[in-house]
Amino acid sequence: MEHRLGDKLYYSIGEVAKAFNVNPSLIRFWEKEFDEIQPKKNAKGNRKFSQDDLKTIEFIYHLVKERGFTLEGAKTHLREDKKEILSKFELISKLKAIKSELISIKNQL
Repeated sequence: MEHRLGDKLYYSIGEVAKAFNVNPSLIRFWEKEFDEIQPKKNAKGNRKFSQDDLKTIEFIYHLVKERGFTLEGAKTHLREDKKEILSKFELISKLKAIKSELISIKNQL
């Protein structure tokens, strides 16, 4: 998966947009559409996204861009037991990363 940012506490909107290969305007749009995305803002109004925000954005990206959900469909899916859905998605993401790593090791042999 392309969405690797590291382990900082907060990320700028530019860093988030670059990690997901989208325009910052899409991140701002999703912020307005999805109540689950609530970045902190500094005195200038610059957004700072937390790790939780990133997980939510990654899940929304997966639903909308990869699975083809409409925004309303993604909102409904997020509302239905959000914690369970996000934890399953996190587990699947980790397993995909492990699979990718194992394939890379296999190819080096």
